[in-house]
Amino acid sequence: MLYQIQTYGKQVLRTKTKKISEIDDDLRKIVANMFETMYAAEGIGLAAPQVDKSIRLFVIDLSPMDEEEGQRVYVNPQIIELGDEMDEYEEGCLSVPTVREIVTRPTSIRITYQDMSGEHFDEEIDGFLARVIQHEYDHLEKTLFIDHLSSLKKSLLKKTLKKIASGEIEVEASENFEL
Repeated sequence: MLYQIQTYGKQVLRTKTKKISEIDDDLRKIVANMFETMYAAEGIGLAAPQVDKSIRLFVIDLSPMDEEEGQRVYVNPQIIELGDEMDEYEEGCLSVPTVREIVTRPTSIRITYQDMSGEHFDEEIDGFLARVIQHEYDHLEKTLFIDHLSSLKKSLLKKTLKKIASGEIEVEASENFEL
């Protein structure tokens, strides 16, 4: 089942997410639907708030860019350390359609999370996967990638953001992979 992707201006994107207390069949169904929705929108990551669910969950699949990567599910993730080295990369977001901007982020992170079997992990991750995780994690923290932009950049985007919030600009599949 495809979920409707929530776009800029929707309250759920700015709502505190709740910890998941149980990994059950309902959660497995949500995860399957999130992957289906992400693929239909040609994304590589999708957080639960983007599909109107205020829970601490996101999914990632970098296989379109790196065939050694596959589906990843992060339940109750917590970024516990950010690396010192930073880099810039142009990001887009399924919840902020048509907007792509350069965002500076740490190149490495340390994250704790559970997978769908309930197993706990504590991993150090770097490179592009670290960037995608930070982008999706931000959604769980009520943050959008545009919040990382300068005041000037945000003011230049004001008209576009208003169109997204009013529904004039909608989520469409694109040739570019969106986080």
